[in-house]
Amino acid sequence: MPLTTTTPEKKNSLFWKWLFPPLYGLVVYATIRLLLDTVTGMRFWRRPLHLTIEDLTACFVFSYLFVAAFRWLLRWFDRKWPADDLSYQRVLRELFYVLLLNLVFQNAFLTPYAAFTDDGMQWYDLVDVNTIPLLYSLIYYGIVRSNTFLKAYIAGKIQLQQITTDKLQTELKFLKAQYHPHFLFNALNTIYFQMDEDVAAAKRSVEKFSELLRYQLYDQQQTVPVSQEIHYLDNFIRLQQTRSSEKLLLETEFDPRLDTQQVYPLLFLPLVENAFKYVGGEYHIGISAELNNGNIEFRVTNSIPTPIPENSRSDKGIGLENLRRRLELLYPNKHTFTAGKTQNGFSAALTLQYS
Repeated sequence: MPLTTTTPEKKNSLFWKWLFPPLYGLVVYATIRLLLDTVTGMRFWRRPLHLTIEDLTACFVFSYLFVAAFRWLLRWFDRKWPADDLSYQRVLRELFYVLLLNLVFQNAFLTPYAAFTDDGMQWYDLVDVNTIPLLYSLIYYGIVRSNTFLKAYIAGKIQLQQITTDKLQTELKFLKAQYHPHFLFNALNTIYFQMDEDVAAAKRSVEKFSELLRYQLYDQQQTVPVSQEIHYLDNFIRLQQTRSSEKLLLETEFDPRLDTQQVYPLLFLPLVENAFKYVGGEYHIGISAELNNGNIEFRVTNSIPTPIPENSRSDKGIGLENLRRRLELLYPNKHTFTAGKTQNGFSAALTLQYS
């Protein structure tokens, strides 16, 4: 014979549907009875037992009906207004209907019952019958609604966070995509001129170009080992050298300890790309990456023409602004980035903090 199991959710539903109403009614009855006995000097244990049983039975029936109507009222509000509407206007409307529901039930059931028991209806009976159940119903409302509104608040926060995350991911993809067109144009232009001068060199450039595209298009995991990013930069630098002036003096230094540390891809590319784009004067470019106290430090320097052309790069260029925005999104409070003209050229330094 198969065994049946009861989930915690089902147990919770059974409690609120079948066990809570009589407990609620018992608390209401005990409070009213205590107040009446205190005022009148009666003792409920001295009453005939059948009267107490009748009182409890009537109170249980009332509590089942009232709790069912109360839960229906809350479901009606949930259907009428969205769950994320946590305004005080909604709470006031709900409290008004809770008050109205209490007045209807109390005067339709409890008041007539009290009028035909014991010594009939007294003014304090009317006050107790209309006050005590209302107070407990407000407490019940507060417990139920606090749980509902808390869930709605958390769900709204999660949805807002998801929307923000999706927006940031879209912005990151857009910023990263802005690097590609310029790179593609330069690479294809280089290969085009190599075809007339050195076919073998053009083939090597196509091979390196394909590796760069493969990295950009297919190997874009969330993060990559920094050694993989450095290998990509090395291919990019070699491809750029083929189209650079023979006067170019290039110095590269990559720390061999940079290996499995995880970085987001294509952060270093705009700095290297700009150095090749704007190099002039002494035609010197220096590129270095090292591991310092657990942090990755990347630096690019290049000489610039003298006098400086009016259209020369500034530290407010689009590429650098895009890089700053990506760093703010990917490494909030975990990076330092500086870029600007120096006495002999232009310098950019980026530090990714891991400690």
